[in-house]
Amino acid sequence: MIERLSNSQLVQLILANVKELIREPGVLFWGIIFPILMSLGLGVAFTKKKDVVTNIAVVGQNTLANQPSVAPSVLGSFLLINKASFEKDEKGLAIRKFTVPDDKLGSTTFVFHSLAWKEAMELLKRGNLNLVLDEKSGLLRYHFDPMNPDAQLTYLKLSKLLNIHGPAVKETNAEIQPLTVSGTRYIDFLVPGLIAMGVMMSCMWGVSYAIIERRSKKLLRRMVATPMKRSNFLVALITVRVLMNFVEAGLLFLFSWLAFNITIQGNVAALLVLFIAGNFAFAGIAIFISSHTAKTEVGNGLINALSMPMMVLSGVFFSYHNFPGWSIPVIQKFPLTMMADGIRSIMIEGAGFAETALPITILALTGVIFFLAGMKIFRWH
Repeated sequence: MIERLSNSQLVQLILANVKELIREPGVLFWGIIFPILMSLGLGVAFTKKKDVVTNIAVVGQNTLANQPSVAPSVLGSFLLINKASFEKDEKGLAIRKFTVPDDKLGSTTFVFHSLAWKEAMELLKRGNLNLVLDEKSGLLRYHFDPMNPDAQLTYLKLSKLLNIHGPAVKETNAEIQPLTVSGTRYIDFLVPGLIAMGVMMSCMWGVSYAIIERRSKKLLRRMVATPMKRSNFLVALITVRVLMNFVEAGLLFLFSWLAFNITIQGNVAALLVLFIAGNFAFAGIAIFISSHTAKTEVGNGLINALSMPMMVLSGVFFSYHNFPGWSIPVIQKFPLTMMADGIRSIMIEGAGFAETALPITILALTGVIFFLAGMKIFRWH
C-alpha cells in the first residue's frame, strides 16, 4: 500500500512538473527552438560549401581592364585567353571572375579585385581577402600569411591554375613573399573581437541578470522602500560594471601584448572613447531587457537571445563576410559588430576619431535611448 502510494506521488509530481513546463512557453522556446536556430546560423557560416568563392587582390597594374591592349602581364593574359568575365563590384570598381568547374570537389571561382596596396592590406586584415598578387618585370609575387591555411590553399590552386591553363609560369618566375605586415595575423583579428564580446557579456550578465535576480528575490522592493534614489542604484550598478570591463580588457590586451606582441596602431584616445561608448550601449540595452522580467529562467532566455546571435554573427571569431551577402548589411548594424569593427580599425588599421566617429555616436545614442526607455517602464517589484 505504501509502495503504491509512493509510486502514485511520483507520477503526480512528474505530471505537475510537465504541466509547469508546458505552461511556460519561454522555457520550451529557449530550450528547444533557440538551439536549433543557433545551429542553423553556425551551419550557414561554417558548413563547407560545394562551390567556393575566393577573393584575390591584384596590386600595381591595370590587369583587370576590359581592353585586350592593356593586359600584357601573365595574369592579364591568362584572364583574356580564358575569357574571364568582366564585372563591377558594389563600389563600381572593376573585377574579373574566373571559375574552375569541378563536379566532384566543387567549383572554385576566383574573383580578382584591382586595389592599391593600402586597400588590399585593410581588406586582408578584415578577413575579406586571402591573398595579394602583383607582378614586377614578369615575376609573379604571391603575398599571404603562411600561417593561414585558406591563404595557402588559395595560393596552391591559383599557381597550379596559371601553370596549366595560362601562359607558362615556371617556378623561377613566381615568388612567395610571406606577409609580415602588422595586423594580418588571426590573433590580431581575434583580440579586438574578444574585447568587444567581453563588454557585451559582462553588461548582459553583470547588469541585466543581477537586476532580474534581485527582483525575483524581492530585494528590489525592499531597496526601493529605503530613501535610495532609484536612478542612483542603476547608475552605480553600471559604473561598477564599466570599471570591471576596463580591468578585464586591459588584462586581455596586456597578455596579448606580452604573448603575441599585439600593438595599437591607431589613436589610443579614440579607442578609449569607443570602448566607453560600447559600454554605454550594452549597459543601456541590459537595463531595458531587465526592466520588467521577474523570472530568472526568462531572463536567461532574453540575455541569450540577444547575446548569442551577435556573438556568432558579429565577426568575433571569424569574418561575418562568410555569411550570405544579403545578411551583411544587417549584421553590420549590430552594436557588437560596430564595436568590434571599430576596435579592429583602431588597433590594426591605424584609424582615429575621423574613422570611428560614426560608430561612437551610434553606440552612445543606443545606450542613452535604451537606458531612458528602460527607466520609463522599470518595475521595482
